[in-house]
Amino acid sequence: MLTDLYIKIALVVVIFAISLLIAMYSTYAERKVAAFLQDRLGPDRAGPWGILQPAADGMKMFMKEEIIPTRATGFLFIVGPSLAIMTACIGSAVIPWGQKLVIGSTTIDLQVTDINVGILYIFGVVSLGVYGIMIGGWASNNKYSLLGAIRAASQNISYEISMGLSIIALLMVTGTLSLREIAEQQHGWHWNIIYQPVGFVLFLICAFAETNRSPFDLPECETELVGGYHTEYSSMKLGFYLFAEYINMFISSAVMVTLYWGAYNYPGMDYIAAHFGANASVILGVVLMFMKIFLFIFFFMWVRWTIPRFRYDQLMDLGWKGLIPFAIANIVVTGLVIVLYHHS
Repeated sequence: MLTDLYIKIALVVVIFAISLLIAMYSTYAERKVAAFLQDRLGPDRAGPWGILQPAADGMKMFMKEEIIPTRATGFLFIVGPSLAIMTACIGSAVIPWGQKLVIGSTTIDLQVTDINVGILYIFGVVSLGVYGIMIGGWASNNKYSLLGAIRAASQNISYEISMGLSIIALLMVTGTLSLREIAEQQHGWHWNIIYQPVGFVLFLICAFAETNRSPFDLPECETELVGGYHTEYSSMKLGFYLFAEYINMFISSAVMVTLYWGAYNYPGMDYIAAHFGANASVILGVVLMFMKIFLFIFFFMWVRWTIPRFRYDQLMDLGWKGLIPFAIANIVVTGLVIVLYHHS
């Protein structure tokens, strides 16, 4: 029992460290991608190719003066960014990062916990995340921050509905809410993107909205709201909000890979396990899963620097008049296909 506990604690620490490291270097990658698309160099002075720029930015966040506005609600002003970073980090607890590693007599499960309602857990965490933005925007006592918080709340509520409906069709195909079981069902080439391409596109669009990424970055759009909900924040409190956005992007990519793109599965994994050992197959699966995640993160960045921001009325029209009817139609079509398949 103690060995299992130590393994779980070590796994939590490793996943937390990887999440923070990916969030740090996502800021570097974003600036490099933006520079490439705009024919610039990007960061190139802090270390070779600017590779130490994230460390310099982190040090800057820690060293900057901590400012709390006199009219801000002090306690909630601190709770907002803390809640944002906490909800961003705990979403990784139910994601299966790979199959089980066997080292001697010890079996290491590369998943913190496998609950039978893993998807509902993810949705619960996503729903809590908006409270960090709302509380921070309201506690700042700034009209721009408050407007950003209101936008964030209405945007998240609107697109959570579409996201939930897009998942229902996938659940009809898989018959389970457990992320581990969904990953295991995609063994080899049996990826859910083949059976649910429309559901994936709907989920992807909603993921952009839920993570406040362009073209859905209305809660923090600089041209209208200065900085949106985090206008009054400085030092590491601002860093928590920025880190939370990039961690959410990482976790959203991991969830999409798990649900639709085969998770840690790949063609020929049985051959690798038979000829090179089960652990080699598991490690290769973990590497390939992270490669898929990085491709999604790149896609998030590519879209940000390519597509202009929506107007707010366009954002709401797309959510309520576009995505929800499409998601309902996808559920109906999926149900009909399942019924016809079972009766044929």
